[in-house]
Amino acid sequence: MNSDKSVALFDVVNPADGRPAGQAIDHGASAVAETVAELRRSQVEWERIGVRARAKWLLRYQDWLIDNAARLTDTVQAETGKTRFDAEIEVPAAIDLLKYWASHAERFLADEHPTPHSPIGITKRLLATYRPHPVVGIITPWNLPLLNPCFDMFAALMAGSAVLVKPSEVTPLSAVELARGWTEIEAPPVFSVLTGHGETGRAVVDTVDFVQFTGSTRTGRAIAVACGERLIPYSLELGGKDPAIVLADANIERAAAGIVYGALFNSGQACISVERVYVEAPVYDRFVTTLVDRVRALRQGADGRDFAFDIGAMATGTQLDIVRGHIEDARAKGARILLGGNATGAGLFFEPTVLVDVDHSMRCLTEETFGPIIPVIKVRDAAEAIRLANDSDYGLSATVWTGDRVRGERIARLLEVGAVNINDAYANLMNFALPMGGWKSSGIGARWGGAGGIRKYCRRQAITAPRGPLLAREPLWYPASRFRSRLVTTVMRAVDARGWRRVSLPLRRGR
Repeated sequence: MNSDKSVALFDVVNPADGRPAGQAIDHGASAVAETVAELRRSQVEWERIGVRARAKWLLRYQDWLIDNAARLTDTVQAETGKTRFDAEIEVPAAIDLLKYWASHAERFLADEHPTPHSPIGITKRLLATYRPHPVVGIITPWNLPLLNPCFDMFAALMAGSAVLVKPSEVTPLSAVELARGWTEIEAPPVFSVLTGHGETGRAVVDTVDFVQFTGSTRTGRAIAVACGERLIPYSLELGGKDPAIVLADANIERAAAGIVYGALFNSGQACISVERVYVEAPVYDRFVTTLVDRVRALRQGADGRDFAFDIGAMATGTQLDIVRGHIEDARAKGARILLGGNATGAGLFFEPTVLVDVDHSMRCLTEETFGPIIPVIKVRDAAEAIRLANDSDYGLSATVWTGDRVRGERIARLLEVGAVNINDAYANLMNFALPMGGWKSSGIGARWGGAGGIRKYCRRQAITAPRGPLLAREPLWYPASRFRSRLVTTVMRAVDARGWRRVSLPLRRGR
């Protein structure tokens, strides 16, 4: 802690070697309230300047990200203990996403002029507009400390919202750097980062106008309740237990390579990590042999800038204990460890692990692991693989490996998940025209997905106005008139009814 009692600081440690990575401020609820009030004041002008002007600021920010990419990657590595290979993707991915929203936001947010549903409506001009939620609160986890805030902040800023990011207390330094960059380009004060622990996050939920949360299902449920009480909108990307299905006609070499990457990227600490692998019996033995060979060849250790290692550290001791517990549970219930299975003892490293003889009684197949474990299950056929893949509380994403794309797409439509990659891993993460969202306990709402990914941060407003010369009064305005009432309802019935009912008109009955 800092000796200055007016500012409470907490330490951030590199989990790979235990060295200090830096310090961050432990902001309290009062700081959140003050910051949100300031953001709300600044947001009015940010919305007024329009999409094109906002895009110019975002593209200036993109320049800053490019110019500072190496330093930002150093920060990511220092607070996560991940390898250089895994860390270096965060800034380029952020740049790619920024360009997408800056290039498409104007079209996505353009006013709409719907066609009236009935000929009667031609007397009205219809307009639908998109108005931003004033302050969007983004609460992010520790696994992708620079990219996670960018996943959502660029769309929200382009929509015209002000943004407050509260990063995980485990890895807050990268988000602080993002805020530093926004200040350095002298952009309007509509983006802030506040660091801290649980109290800070709760204060964000209690204060902002829209909550975007990425993290555990347990915390997501609590946030949903809090937002429901305040009647504010929210979007949640929560836990995953993503299955991979390897069919007998798959390219086994590619399937093994893709699943190794999909399961072990960032030491398995990703919401869309492959955490279960179902393999058809005819290719099971070959797949397992190929998988073990590829995992055995991986290098694990504390990396610098030289790309010397493939697998880095776990982010927290708690997460390492979860991985250890899942393996111990599986072993006690009859699973076999073909490779790995242990913490290395130096830093927060856990060996990449391949498990076989596993079933759905084991925690490694039913609970989110978020670690470097690959459980492999032999299945009779695709039908059994689909049934087991769907036997989960989670439904974030899945992969299907097959030599028949059409069959792969057919199977994808049977999986109870928000996204399916065929013969690929993580591909949906970088295709922004498609939505990324979870089903079941994996979340509510989605990010990206074309226009929907930015309109989620807006309130849709309907505007109607008379078309043509104004009448003294509309036919249904007071005072009541039998003739005007019958005239209007006769026209409505003539337009809307079918068959003989259309010609049995109220006016003819004279009542």
